[in-house]
Amino acid sequence: MLVNATEMLLKARDGHYGVPQFNINNLEWTKSILQACEEMKSPVILGVSEGAGKYMTGYKTVAAMVKAMVEEMGITVPVALHLDHGSYEGCKACVEAGFSSIMFDGSHYPIEENVAKTKELVALAHANGMSIEAEVGSIGGVEDGVVGSGEIADPEECAKIAALGVDFLAAGIGNIHGVYPENWKGLDFAARGRGHKATNNIPLVLHGGTGIPDEMIAKAISLGVSKININTECQLVFAEATRKYIEAGKDQQGKGFDPRKLLAPGAKAISAKCVEKINLFGCAGKG
Repeated sequence: MLVNATEMLLKARDGHYGVPQFNINNLEWTKSILQACEEMKSPVILGVSEGAGKYMTGYKTVAAMVKAMVEEMGITVPVALHLDHGSYEGCKACVEAGFSSIMFDGSHYPIEENVAKTKELVALAHANGMSIEAEVGSIGGVEDGVVGSGEIADPEECAKIAALGVDFLAAGIGNIHGVYPENWKGLDFAARGRGHKATNNIPLVLHGGTGIPDEMIAKAISLGVSKININTECQLVFAEATRKYIEAGKDQQGKGFDPRKLLAPGAKAISAKCVEKINLFGCAGKG
């Protein structure tokens, strides 16, 4: 059974640890993540970008797959299925599809339009027992074709969005999607502190978790970050493990070309990366 993410993130905020959002891209990704979280007894948020949702043939397919896997695998830890960086239309589609949580990314709209659309979606999500995340400022890099400059969130805008009843908030503090460049200036913790104060202590979200130094992650958690998103890092270790398998010629040995064998090293690498992040975020045993 899927749950919304509100309770797990409030517990994380009060317990000073982080809950991971691991993005999923297919069955192997989902299975690997669920196995690791069950092993570590960690709550987890499964993030689905609009692009990944389309790749997996649609949100209804994703929801049906995740619900069935949670049941068939005997998963006992809290699992939320969450739309990542959703459009207005995407959020509505995920409500209908049976997700348990949505994110509306209205950060590219003028603040009043962001407020109006977020307000409507908060009412829709809560009427369906779902949690909702919103965004202020912008996360650097590219996500589903939307380019973000890494804009620092304005505390007044954070307060306006938080006042709408969102359950958790992504506020840009210099974080970016993808691999961080060598000249990255790091997270703006002063901005995080101002944002946390302005939002009346609701759980905050750190997007672009791949590549942020461990000590910065720990400090962000101490400043109210309760949800940390990881995607690129899982993709990188999956690609590396798969490449090693093929370059070693293992796909040419026996039935090594069988996709269940071909994809196994990458899947194992994803699980290992999840365990690493769970230990870093302090959420082991919290599920």
